[in-house]
Amino acid sequence: MGLTRRIIPCLDLKAGRVVKGVNFEGLRDAGDPVELAARYNEQGADEVVFLDIAASKDNRDTMVDVIGRAADQLFLPLTVGGGIRTVKDIQEILRAGADKVSLNTSAVKTPEVINEGSRLFGNQCIVLAEDVRRNYEMREGVTPIHLADGRVCWYEVVIYGGSERTGIDAVSWAQNGVKRGAGEILLTSMETDGVKTGFDLEITAAISDNVDVPVIASGGVGTLEHFYDGFVKGKADACLAASVFHYGEMTIRDVKEYLASRGVLVRL
Repeated sequence: MGLTRRIIPCLDLKAGRVVKGVNFEGLRDAGDPVELAARYNEQGADEVVFLDIAASKDNRDTMVDVIGRAADQLFLPLTVGGGIRTVKDIQEILRAGADKVSLNTSAVKTPEVINEGSRLFGNQCIVLAEDVRRNYEMREGVTPIHLADGRVCWYEVVIYGGSERTGIDAVSWAQNGVKRGAGEILLTSMETDGVKTGFDLEITAAISDNVDVPVIASGGVGTLEHFYDGFVKGKADACLAASVFHYGEMTIRDVKEYLASRGVLVRL
């Protein structure tokens, strides 16, 4: 399959703890972020993502102290998102030890932050995070996505932890973000988040086909095969998961050995 595919554990943070829910709701505690990050470092994760899921909604900054503690223990790339609104915020997160920043709500509200962040720090540091949900009310100017059940929809970008619709088409927004300087897309479908029925392959493949930067599939892993499908059917460059790792259902080593056995190139 050409390039090495990445497996990325995601730690959703709230009040300094790792949490996980279903469809962005019903959050439950999953542990200490620094301890979990260190565990994934040992298991062979390719990267770790920290998302402060309530920072934008609560209008507060990302927890820099947690980032600093984690960065001291990690020997792999760290991406941080949540509450990052300005170029100054980006600089502070990178100085705390992050390698990349993930922009979602702020990118929609003030897209210029993508341009400026990319110009000052390089596009390899800027990840455009897209939280999306299906919209079956078709209209002009959106990208029609044909689902496996025969229905047609488009995917709408949502912000503030999924609580606010934007009316923005996900495929067009991904293309816009890349033009502005985003070096990577982190795509999470609200439909599949935490449900464990697999990634939302249709939108993942559509965005992968329409941008020339890596796409990270997020939301829905429940089995080892779901990772394989994310890479092969979703055409993702990386697959991100949370609860299956946090609660010990599988390890990163389990995933990589399975993928390698099916011909997917991974770093073992």
